Amino acid sequence: MHPPYSKKQEKSAMETSEILKRVRQIEIKTRGLSNNIFAGEYHSAFKGRGMAFSEVREYQYGDDIRDIEWNVTARFNKPYVKVFEEERELTVMLLIDVSGSLDFGTQSQMKRDMVTEIAATIAFSAIQNNDKIGVVFFSDHIEKYIPPKKGRKHILYIIREMLDFHPESKRTNIEGALQFLTSVVKHRCTAFVLSDFYDQKDFLHPLQICNRKHDVVAVQVYDRFAKSLPDVGLMRVVDAETGYEQYIDTSSKRLRRAHEQYWNRMQQHLRETMNKSNVDMVSISTGDDFVKHLLLLFKKRS
Repeated sequence: MHPPYSKKQEKSAMETSEILKRVRQIEIKTRGLSNNIFAGEYHSAFKGRGMAFSEVREYQYGDDIRDIEWNVTARFNKPYVKVFEEERELTVMLLIDVSGSLDFGTQSQMKRDMVTEIAATIAFSAIQNNDKIGVVFFSDHIEKYIPPKKGRKHILYIIREMLDFHPESKRTNIEGALQFLTSVVKHRCTAFVLSDFYDQKDFLHPLQICNRKHDVVAVQVYDRFAKSLPDVGLMRVVDAETGYEQYIDTSSKRLRRAHEQYWNRMQQHLRETMNKSNVDMVSISTGDDFVKHLLLLFKKRS
Protein backbone atom coordinates (compact mmCIF):
# COMPACT_ATOMS: atom_id res chain seq x y z
CA MET A 1 0.00 0.00 0.00
CA HIS A 2 1.10 3.53 -0.76
CA PRO A 3 1.38 5.83 2.25
CA PRO A 4 -1.44 8.38 2.38
CA TYR A 5 -0.57 11.82 0.98
CA SER A 6 -0.94 14.83 3.23
CA LYS A 7 -2.94 17.81 1.94
CA LYS A 8 0.35 19.69 1.64
CA GLN A 9 1.83 16.95 -0.59
CA GLU A 10 -1.33 16.84 -2.71
CA LYS A 11 -1.20 20.62 -3.15
CA SER A 12 2.51 20.44 -4.05
CA ALA A 13 1.82 17.70 -6.65
CA MET A 14 -1.03 19.76 -8.14
CA GLU A 15 1.17 22.85 -8.28
CA THR A 16 3.96 20.90 -10.01
CA SER A 17 1.47 19.44 -12.49
CA GLU A 18 0.05 22.92 -13.18
CA ILE A 19 3.54 24.38 -13.67
CA LEU A 20 4.48 21.58 -16.11
CA LYS A 21 1.25 22.22 -18.02
CA ARG A 22 2.07 25.94 -18.28
CA VAL A 23 5.67 25.14 -19.32
CA ARG A 24 4.26 22.98 -22.14
CA GLN A 25 1.79 25.71 -23.21
CA ILE A 26 4.56 28.31 -23.30
CA GLU A 27 6.84 25.92 -25.21
CA ILE A 28 4.17 25.27 -27.87
CA LYS A 29 3.43 28.98 -28.32
CA THR A 30 6.96 30.37 -28.19
CA ARG A 31 8.68 27.55 -30.04
CA GLY A 32 6.17 27.98 -32.86
CA LEU A 33 6.91 31.70 -32.97
CA SER A 34 10.67 31.21 -33.02
CA ASN A 35 10.42 28.49 -35.72
CA ASN A 36 7.98 30.21 -38.04
CA ILE A 37 8.57 33.92 -37.56
CA PHE A 38 11.92 34.64 -35.97
CA ALA A 39 14.13 31.98 -37.55
CA GLY A 40 15.83 34.22 -40.15
CA GLU A 41 15.39 37.49 -38.28
CA TYR A 42 17.18 36.35 -35.12
CA HIS A 43 19.94 34.71 -37.18
CA SER A 44 20.79 37.93 -39.02
CA ALA A 45 20.18 40.33 -36.11
CA PHE A 46 22.73 38.81 -33.74
CA LYS A 47 26.12 38.19 -35.28
CA GLY A 48 28.77 35.76 -34.09
CA ARG A 49 31.89 36.69 -32.15
CA GLY A 50 34.48 36.75 -34.93
CA MET A 51 35.94 34.19 -37.31
CA ALA A 52 36.24 30.43 -36.93
CA PHE A 53 38.37 28.00 -38.99
CA SER A 54 36.23 26.26 -41.62
CA GLU A 55 38.36 24.39 -44.20
CA VAL A 56 41.50 24.55 -46.35
CA ARG A 57 41.85 25.28 -50.06
CA GLU A 58 44.70 25.87 -52.52
CA TYR A 59 46.52 29.17 -52.27
CA GLN A 60 45.31 31.84 -54.72
CA TYR A 61 47.06 35.05 -55.72
CA GLY A 62 46.22 37.76 -53.17
CA ASP A 63 45.67 35.41 -50.20
CA ASP A 64 47.28 36.45 -46.92
CA ILE A 65 50.44 34.38 -46.37
CA ARG A 66 49.63 34.36 -42.63
CA ASP A 67 46.70 32.04 -43.49
CA ILE A 68 48.91 29.34 -45.02
CA GLU A 69 48.27 25.91 -43.47
CA TRP A 70 51.86 24.58 -43.32
CA ASN A 71 51.08 20.94 -42.44
CA VAL A 72 48.76 20.48 -45.46
CA THR A 73 51.16 22.47 -47.67
CA ALA A 74 54.05 20.14 -46.73
CA ARG A 75 51.91 17.01 -47.32
CA PHE A 76 50.75 18.02 -50.85
CA ASN A 77 53.87 19.95 -51.79
CA LYS A 78 51.90 23.04 -52.82
CA PRO A 79 50.55 25.95 -50.75
CA TYR A 80 47.17 25.64 -49.01
CA VAL A 81 45.45 28.32 -46.93
CA LYS A 82 42.95 28.17 -44.07
CA VAL A 83 39.46 29.44 -44.88
CA PHE A 84 37.63 31.18 -42.06
CA GLU A 85 33.95 31.91 -41.72
CA GLU A 86 32.00 34.02 -39.29
CA GLU A 87 31.44 32.20 -36.03
CA ARG A 88 27.65 32.07 -35.73
CA GLU A 89 27.33 30.57 -32.28
CA LEU A 90 26.57 33.04 -29.52
CA THR A 91 26.15 33.03 -25.81
CA VAL A 92 22.80 34.65 -25.01
CA MET A 93 22.11 35.89 -21.48
CA LEU A 94 18.64 36.80 -20.22
CA LEU A 95 18.69 39.31 -17.34
CA ILE A 96 15.19 38.90 -15.91
CA ASP A 97 13.71 41.37 -13.43
CA VAL A 98 11.81 39.45 -10.73
CA SER A 99 10.98 42.45 -8.50
CA GLY A 100 7.49 43.10 -7.11
CA SER A 101 6.45 45.66 -9.73
CA LEU A 102 6.27 42.91 -12.40
CA ASP A 103 3.26 41.40 -10.57
CA PHE A 104 0.89 43.87 -12.19
CA GLY A 105 -1.31 43.88 -15.27
CA THR A 106 -4.67 45.35 -16.18
CA GLN A 107 -4.89 43.88 -19.70
CA SER A 108 -4.77 40.26 -20.81
CA GLN A 109 -1.78 39.30 -18.63
CA MET A 110 0.64 40.33 -15.89
CA LYS A 111 3.91 41.98 -16.83
CA ARG A 112 5.72 38.95 -15.37
CA ASP A 113 3.81 36.56 -17.69
CA MET A 114 4.70 38.61 -20.74
CA VAL A 115 8.38 38.72 -19.70
CA THR A 116 8.29 34.90 -19.42
CA GLU A 117 6.84 34.50 -22.94
CA ILE A 118 9.32 36.96 -24.48
CA ALA A 119 12.24 35.27 -22.70
CA ALA A 120 11.08 31.82 -23.88
CA THR A 121 10.71 33.03 -27.48
CA ILE A 122 14.25 34.45 -27.45
CA ALA A 123 15.52 31.22 -25.85
CA PHE A 124 13.97 28.97 -28.53
CA SER A 125 15.30 31.29 -31.25
CA ALA A 126 18.74 30.96 -29.68
CA ILE A 127 18.80 27.13 -29.66
CA GLN A 128 17.76 27.07 -33.32
CA ASN A 129 20.98 28.96 -33.94
CA ASN A 130 22.85 26.45 -31.72
CA ASP A 131 23.54 29.20 -29.18
CA LYS A 132 24.07 28.76 -25.45
CA ILE A 133 21.56 30.46 -23.18
CA GLY A 134 21.90 31.51 -19.55
CA VAL A 135 19.80 33.51 -17.09
CA VAL A 136 20.29 36.02 -14.30
CA PHE A 137 17.23 36.54 -12.09
CA PHE A 138 17.60 39.85 -10.28
CA SER A 139 15.72 42.07 -7.81
CA ASP A 140 17.82 44.45 -5.71
CA HIS A 141 20.42 41.64 -5.66
CA ILE A 142 21.22 38.59 -7.76
CA GLU A 143 18.50 36.09 -6.90
CA LYS A 144 19.75 33.23 -9.08
CA TYR A 145 22.29 32.59 -11.83
CA ILE A 146 21.81 29.80 -14.40
CA PRO A 147 25.05 29.39 -16.42
CA PRO A 148 24.72 29.23 -20.24
CA LYS A 149 24.05 25.84 -21.84
CA LYS A 150 22.52 24.50 -25.05
CA GLY A 151 19.43 22.42 -25.70
CA ARG A 152 15.68 22.13 -25.27
CA LYS A 153 15.91 20.48 -21.83
CA HIS A 154 17.88 23.44 -20.53
CA ILE A 155 15.31 25.91 -21.90
CA LEU A 156 12.40 24.00 -20.34
CA TYR A 157 14.27 24.15 -17.02
CA ILE A 158 14.64 27.94 -17.46
CA ILE A 159 10.91 28.36 -18.27
CA ARG A 160 9.97 26.31 -15.22
CA GLU A 161 12.20 28.48 -13.05
CA MET A 162 10.60 31.63 -14.46
CA LEU A 163 7.09 30.34 -13.71
CA ASP A 164 7.80 29.12 -10.21
CA PHE A 165 10.43 31.59 -9.00
CA HIS A 166 9.89 33.22 -5.61
CA PRO A 167 12.32 36.12 -5.13
CA GLU A 168 13.66 37.03 -1.70
CA SER A 169 13.23 40.75 -2.38
CA LYS A 170 10.56 42.86 -4.10
CA ARG A 171 12.88 45.80 -4.90
CA THR A 172 14.97 46.56 -8.01
CA ASN A 173 18.65 47.26 -8.68
CA ILE A 174 19.49 47.15 -12.41
CA GLU A 175 23.02 48.45 -11.76
CA GLY A 176 23.83 45.35 -9.68
CA ALA A 177 22.57 42.99 -12.43
CA LEU A 178 24.71 44.73 -15.07
CA GLN A 179 27.81 44.67 -12.85
CA PHE A 180 27.25 40.96 -12.18
CA LEU A 181 27.04 40.21 -15.92
CA THR A 182 30.19 42.24 -16.64
CA SER A 183 32.22 40.40 -14.00
CA VAL A 184 30.84 36.83 -14.34
CA VAL A 185 30.44 36.29 -18.11
CA LYS A 186 34.00 36.51 -19.41
CA HIS A 187 33.45 36.19 -23.17
CA ARG A 188 31.33 38.57 -25.21
CA CYS A 189 27.62 37.68 -25.20
CA THR A 190 24.30 39.11 -26.32
CA ALA A 191 22.37 40.13 -23.19
CA PHE A 192 18.65 40.88 -23.10
CA VAL A 193 17.55 42.91 -20.07
CA LEU A 194 13.82 42.19 -19.53
CA SER A 195 12.32 44.63 -17.04
CA ASP A 196 9.83 47.44 -16.50
CA PHE A 197 12.90 49.54 -15.56
CA TYR A 198 11.32 50.92 -12.39
CA ASP A 199 14.54 51.80 -10.60
CA GLN A 200 15.23 54.91 -8.54
CA LYS A 201 19.00 54.56 -9.03
CA ASP A 202 20.70 55.77 -12.20
CA PHE A 203 22.42 52.89 -14.06
CA LEU A 204 23.95 54.79 -17.03
CA HIS A 205 27.62 54.19 -16.13
CA PRO A 206 27.37 50.41 -15.46
CA LEU A 207 25.26 50.04 -18.63
CA GLN A 208 27.95 51.78 -20.71
CA ILE A 209 30.67 49.55 -19.23
CA CYS A 210 28.55 46.41 -19.75
CA ASN A 211 27.71 47.29 -23.37
CA ARG A 212 31.38 47.84 -24.19
CA LYS A 213 32.10 44.24 -23.19
CA HIS A 214 28.79 42.65 -24.29
CA ASP A 215 25.98 43.40 -26.75
CA VAL A 216 23.14 44.62 -24.51
CA VAL A 217 19.50 44.85 -25.68
CA ALA A 218 16.77 46.35 -23.45
CA VAL A 219 13.21 44.98 -23.51
CA GLN A 220 10.83 47.12 -21.45
CA VAL A 221 7.46 45.64 -20.47
CA TYR A 222 4.86 48.04 -19.06
CA ASP A 223 1.12 48.28 -18.41
CA ARG A 224 -0.89 51.02 -20.11
CA PHE A 225 -2.24 52.23 -16.73
CA ALA A 226 1.34 53.17 -15.88
CA LYS A 227 1.13 55.55 -18.82
CA SER A 228 -2.31 57.05 -18.20
CA LEU A 229 -4.72 56.53 -15.30
CA PRO A 230 -8.37 55.68 -15.99
CA ASP A 231 -11.08 57.99 -14.65
CA VAL A 232 -12.70 55.61 -12.12
CA GLY A 233 -12.98 57.80 -9.00
CA LEU A 234 -11.33 56.84 -5.71
CA MET A 235 -8.67 54.15 -6.15
CA ARG A 236 -6.41 52.36 -3.65
CA VAL A 237 -2.89 52.02 -5.00
CA VAL A 238 -0.07 49.96 -3.48
CA ASP A 239 3.63 50.21 -4.35
CA ALA A 240 4.49 46.56 -5.05
CA GLU A 241 8.14 47.08 -4.12
CA THR A 242 7.85 49.11 -0.89
CA GLY A 243 4.34 48.14 0.30
CA TYR A 244 3.38 51.83 0.64
CA GLU A 245 -0.33 52.36 -0.06
CA GLN A 246 -2.61 55.35 -0.50
CA TYR A 247 -5.94 56.38 -1.98
CA ILE A 248 -5.97 58.62 -5.04
CA ASP A 249 -8.85 60.40 -6.74
CA THR A 250 -8.58 59.45 -10.43
CA SER A 251 -11.52 61.71 -11.34
CA SER A 252 -9.10 64.65 -10.87
CA LYS A 253 -7.87 65.81 -14.29
CA ARG A 254 -4.92 67.48 -12.59
CA LEU A 255 -3.84 64.21 -10.97
CA ARG A 256 -4.19 62.24 -14.22
CA ARG A 257 -2.20 64.88 -16.10
CA ALA A 258 0.55 64.87 -13.42
CA HIS A 259 0.69 61.06 -13.62
CA GLU A 260 1.09 61.16 -17.41
CA GLN A 261 3.79 63.85 -17.20
CA TYR A 262 5.69 61.78 -14.64
CA TRP A 263 5.56 58.73 -16.97
CA ASN A 264 6.78 60.81 -19.93
CA ARG A 265 9.71 62.19 -17.88
CA MET A 266 10.68 58.67 -16.77
CA GLN A 267 10.51 57.35 -20.35
CA GLN A 268 12.53 60.27 -21.67
CA HIS A 269 15.25 59.61 -19.07
CA LEU A 270 15.24 55.88 -19.90
CA ARG A 271 15.56 56.56 -23.65
CA GLU A 272 18.43 59.00 -23.02
CA THR A 273 20.20 56.39 -20.86
CA MET A 274 19.90 53.80 -23.67
CA ASN A 275 21.00 56.26 -26.38
CA LYS A 276 24.06 57.40 -24.39
CA SER A 277 24.99 53.73 -23.88
CA ASN A 278 24.35 52.82 -27.54
CA VAL A 279 21.83 50.16 -26.45
CA ASP A 280 18.81 49.18 -28.57
CA MET A 281 15.53 49.27 -26.65
CA VAL A 282 11.97 48.15 -27.36
CA SER A 283 8.96 49.04 -25.16
CA ILE A 284 6.01 46.61 -25.09
CA SER A 285 2.67 47.06 -23.32
CA THR A 286 0.94 44.05 -21.72
CA GLY A 287 -1.97 44.50 -24.16
CA ASP A 288 0.33 44.50 -27.21
CA ASP A 289 1.46 41.77 -29.57
CA PHE A 290 5.12 41.36 -28.53
CA VAL A 291 5.89 39.46 -31.77
CA LYS A 292 5.49 42.62 -33.84
CA HIS A 293 7.79 44.62 -31.54
CA LEU A 294 10.51 41.95 -31.44
CA LEU A 295 10.45 41.62 -35.24
CA LEU A 296 10.96 45.38 -35.59
CA LEU A 297 13.86 45.21 -33.13
CA PHE A 298 15.48 42.29 -34.98
CA LYS A 299 15.06 44.01 -38.38
CA LYS A 300 16.55 47.23 -37.00
CA ARG A 301 19.66 45.28 -36.00
CA SER A 302 20.03 43.22 -39.20
